[in-house]
Amino acid sequence: MATIEPYETTAGKRYRVRYRKPDRTQTDKRGFKTKRDAELFLASVEVSKARGEFIDATAAKALIGPLGAEWLARQTHLKPSAYRPVESAWRNHVLPRWGQVAVADVRKTAVQQWVSEMTQGDATATPPRKPKGATLVIRAYGVLAAVLDDAVSDRRTMSNPARGISLPRKVKKPHVYLSHEQVHTLAAASKYPTLVLVLAYCGLRWGEATGLRVKHLDMLRRRFLIEENAVQVGSVIEVGTPKNHKKRTVPFPRFLGEQLARQCEGKGREDLVFPGENGHHLRLARVHEDNMSWFAGAVKRSGVPRITPHDLRHSAASFAVSAGANVKAVQKMLGHSSAAMTLDVYADLFDGDLDAVSDALDHAVSAANVGKMWASP
Repeated sequence: MATIEPYETTAGKRYRVRYRKPDRTQTDKRGFKTKRDAELFLASVEVSKARGEFIDATAAKALIGPLGAEWLARQTHLKPSAYRPVESAWRNHVLPRWGQVAVADVRKTAVQQWVSEMTQGDATATPPRKPKGATLVIRAYGVLAAVLDDAVSDRRTMSNPARGISLPRKVKKPHVYLSHEQVHTLAAASKYPTLVLVLAYCGLRWGEATGLRVKHLDMLRRRFLIEENAVQVGSVIEVGTPKNHKKRTVPFPRFLGEQLARQCEGKGREDLVFPGENGHHLRLARVHEDNMSWFAGAVKRSGVPRITPHDLRHSAASFAVSAGANVKAVQKMLGHSSAAMTLDVYADLFDGDLDAVSDALDHAVSAANVGKMWASP
């Protein structure tokens, strides 16, 4: 049973409201100057309880810092390679700004300002803060929004003030498509020519290619079984399942058969097809002028456009489409989650299909002999 009780303070009479929360535990709120103010507060509490909208004032005082740490600890479903950038965004961008802010004190305008400051940078700050890329800004915002989503679920706040704000747009980097001649020139100039050709003609991700073992090659059917992914997270190679946890088979062209066979000579079934110098997984071939890897050196010597190993997937997609592969086949080869994703990423490769549709319609109208109906007199 809720009650309203007066009490004396040095500033005069005040009123305290005692009431029960939905979990039946008792609490109170004091400091009301008039009994009517106390009655209005009590009425609002009873209405919010009846509607299932009650928010515990104590729970709303929880700080974003501890809540975010708990949220991060629950992201066990993420692979190490996916967890690392999320943890970095939390530690470097969300925690310093929001760690000491209570859930109840987060305002949509403040979140929008924070996003805008990250996007635009701040030259007046000490030290000056450079603008952050759209991907990083969206990731940091996503962490904060997810923490506040949990706060809504836990009845710490009625709504998520981070939702519905304006975010920067990601600008897609134009794809670089190499020709057959450029790919083979690049391979000839590289330390691992067969690996370059596999990346360029089979569309494997770097971790999928460097994770290949002899047992994953079916030389008779000319297939790779993709079931391992060796991803470099910091200085550590994490071996796990492929992206989306989905195994797949990928064909390789006949001309690669002999080169792959040489790669497997003298190796056991569990041995890596493309090992590093120490026999372990090959480390990521980064492209930096100040620390040039074997891949960057090959790019420079061969004279092809500046690309990364991952960019060779684009050439693989281009070669497949040019050879007549439909979007579903390209999707399976690249390991995309859906054909729609393949179309989103490589829509430019399917422009020729539009020409085919146009030509087919033209032939259909000519065959029906109806075009002359619209001819000018």
